[in-house]
Order: sequence, then C-alpha cells, then structure tokens
Amino acid sequence: MRPMKKRKRLLLGMVIFSVVLTSFSFYFYQLFFGANILTEENDRSRIVLIDNDDTFDSVRNDFYNAKIIQDALSFSFVAKTLGYQELVKPGVYEFETKMTNLEAIRMLRSGDQVPIEITFNNIRLKEELAGKITNTIGLDSLTFLKKLNDEVVQKKYGFNDDNIMSMFIPNTYQVYWTISADELFERMYAEYQKFWNSERLKKAEKMGLTPKEVSTLASIVQAESIKSDESSTIAGLYYNRLQKNIKLQADPTVKFALGDFTIQRILIKDTRVDSPYNTYRYAGLPPGPINLPTIQNIEAVLNHEEHNYIYMCAKEDFSGYHRFATTLREHNRNAKLFQEALNQRNIYR
Repeated sequence: MRPMKKRKRLLLGMVIFSVVLTSFSFYFYQLFFGANILTEENDRSRIVLIDNDDTFDSVRNDFYNAKIIQDALSFSFVAKTLGYQELVKPGVYEFETKMTNLEAIRMLRSGDQVPIEITFNNIRLKEELAGKITNTIGLDSLTFLKKLNDEVVQKKYGFNDDNIMSMFIPNTYQVYWTISADELFERMYAEYQKFWNSERLKKAEKMGLTPKEVSTLASIVQAESIKSDESSTIAGLYYNRLQKNIKLQADPTVKFALGDFTIQRILIKDTRVDSPYNTYRYAGLPPGPINLPTIQNIEAVLNHEEHNYIYMCAKEDFSGYHRFATTLREHNRNAKLFQEALNQRNIYR
C-alpha cells in the first residue's frame, strides 16, 4: 500500500506542478503577448508624445491615466525585463490597435517614431519663422533663431544675414519630433536644392537673376497684392523696371525698412528713409527678401507676364487689385483716384 500511496502523491504533485507551470506560463505569455493597449472608438490608433524630460514613471502614469494602457503592472514588468526603464526616448509614437506590451515596449525602446508635419507661411521676420517652424516639434524656437542668425551657419549654406530667409521654401514637411536644429537646417537646405531644379534654374538664368534674387523679387510681389491672379502681372512690371534700370519704388520695401507693417499710406518723408531696403532711394533689388515668398509667387516671377507696364497703383475700390500703366501721366491719374479714396476714408497713415 505504501508504494501505491507514494505513486499517487507523486502523480498528484506532478499534476499540481503541471497546473501551476501552465498557469504561470499562461500568465507570462499574457504579460508579453496579451493585448494591453486600449483603443479609441472605431479601433483607431493612438498617437502619444513622450517629452524630453519624461521618465519611465511619468510615461507609464501618463499612459495609464490617458487610458492608453489597461494594465500598468504588466506594462512595467515587460519594460523592466527589456531594459526600457533606463532607455526612455522622447518623440511621437503611434500605438496600433490591440498592440501587446512586447510590441509597444520594443517600439518605444528603439525610438521608432512616426513623422509629424511642420508648416510655415505668412512670415516676414526671422523671429516669426523660428516660432512657426518649431511650433509642432520639440526644438526650442530660440535655439533655432540663434542658428538662423549665426554667420557661420549662414555661410555654410551659401547665404548671408540678409538673404538666409530665402533658403526656406514655405510648405508642409514631415519630420520627427526630436529633430535637432542642425538636422532641420540640413533638411530645409535639401528641400531648397530640390525646389531649385534645372528647369527653374534655367528660367532664373534667362532673367539674369539668381535664385536668391528671384525670391527677393517674389517677396515684393507677394507684399504688393493678395490677388494671385495678378501676381505674374506685378512680377512682369518690376522685372521691366529692373531691365530699364528704373528704381522699383515698391511701397512694401519702405514699410519693411521702417519696421512698421501697419502703415496704409506711404508719405514722401517715408520714402526718404536711409535703408538698403528702401527701393525709392536705392536702385535694384533690396539685399534680401522682405518676407517668405510662397511657391506660387516664386513661380509668378519665373513665369512673369510679358507687357510694357512700369507703373501700378492700388484700385480706389480697395478690392486689393491694381491699376497698371505704361506712362507717368496715366499713373498719376490712377494715383489721384486712390489718394482721394484714402482721404474719403480718413486714412492718412
């Protein structure tokens, strides 16, 4: 009887051990391979940001509080097993529907981010560019501005303090949230080179202008009118003036020289300001763009309308359109109409 009891006890022990082992195996399997990422409605993925100063504890707590992970304990266990607790990497990450702890931790540990979009337009000054281009990424705007003003950096890419802005082509680009200032400059320069392809370079060369000069002229065209259907006409007008060695006499350049963009009426005293940007005082193009011209306005210059206009004046109906003229007499009549309209609206500045 005793041997039989021993065999029963041994068999029972083996059964219990097997059950326990199976239970533990299933538990550990669930820890690593069980779905732990909560999903939103319609099973959409979740986009999360891990900031530069985040630690594992803050990441785990934020994920749990935001209902991104269902079980914080299992998430912590897998993270510790894979060494993620000491390897937290900032960035923007996408959690797929029903992702497991193992998949999530591996993604976070490797820094496998998703790109985000940066968009910049409607910009006049470097400070505005620095603010807009870093608005959705982890890069500090002051850090970027410092590099933008760095003479060594400007020279590296073939620009100077006056024309460095023309290196940035307004558009929407995809970058990683953790992109550095150096990397962002490299990316923008690559986009600049891509934009200035052989076709555009040939058109600029045919006009006798460099890409930087095209951007400068395009910035004046952009500042003159919000009506895209007359941009190429304005571009042709200013190109005619350049060809005839006539001063551009563009009001927006005076506003830029004065640093006052609220002025609605340029006075004679304004046109006397001593600035290389004042095209009433100095012939030719100013030393750099007075804003960040859009691709559309750059194209308007490269594909400018061919005509004989050398004068323009805003229409007296304040529609945003202009009256164009080939003679000073005609222009003076147009200017008188606009000045009278300004007086009627009590606009003297």
